[in-house]
Amino acid sequence: MDAVIQFTSQSQGRDRIFRTTQYACALAAYFLRNTSKRKDLVAKLKSLEVNMSAGRKLFRLGNTVNSIEAARRTMQLSDRALCLCLTAANINRALYFFCDNLLWARSVGLIRTIDKEHWSLNASRFYFLSLVMNLTRDVYVVSQLMLHIARDKHFRQKMAQHLNESPEIAEAVIPQMDAFLFLLLESLKTHPAVALDMVKNVCDLFIPLDRLGIHQSNAGVVGFCGLISSLIGIVTLAQPKLRMKP
Repeated sequence: MDAVIQFTSQSQGRDRIFRTTQYACALAAYFLRNTSKRKDLVAKLKSLEVNMSAGRKLFRLGNTVNSIEAARRTMQLSDRALCLCLTAANINRALYFFCDNLLWARSVGLIRTIDKEHWSLNASRFYFLSLVMNLTRDVYVVSQLMLHIARDKHFRQKMAQHLNESPEIAEAVIPQMDAFLFLLLESLKTHPAVALDMVKNVCDLFIPLDRLGIHQSNAGVVGFCGLISSLIGIVTLAQPKLRMKP
């Protein structure tokens, strides 16, 4: 119970819960859309989805500053590849939250002169670029892990045992693609934080891709991907050891 209270007391925790509810409603509404007896339920689900989205915008009002501060920290990373990817991701994330804050201000009537569709598209573009840079970081980290594991003698022995062959001839026996997949799976298995972050970013990517018209998906796909991403977000927030660092 204490863990639940601590989780829900955080603004990020509440945002994760709202986001999970939002995409769960979207997914449920999609599956029930053609059921004539469930029209009232579908309408309520869509209304709840809209309310959850609006509530999340309120929780994110301070995230622009947080993202700028995160970009300042990542600029000091010694690994230049990580520095570039994470700084670019945080800058685009800050711009996304800025657009999101403007849209929230318009929705509550504080600003009436901005073009909602224009700023919504801008928000999606910045969100998309942020996800691309985060995925690039994930690919880079995975490649480094694969190189490190490939040099490990214990891994070579494990791979050889898998083939019932000696370590010296293991690489010659395994087809190149099979060796790559074996190494990739071993890297993700031993580093679940990287695997979860990659799955989360891939799922999130479907949302701006659909919004920008780059890859059209139906509401069910977007709802499912958003739900999976949100659940991963809850897990990584509740279990910091599963969170990608830096």
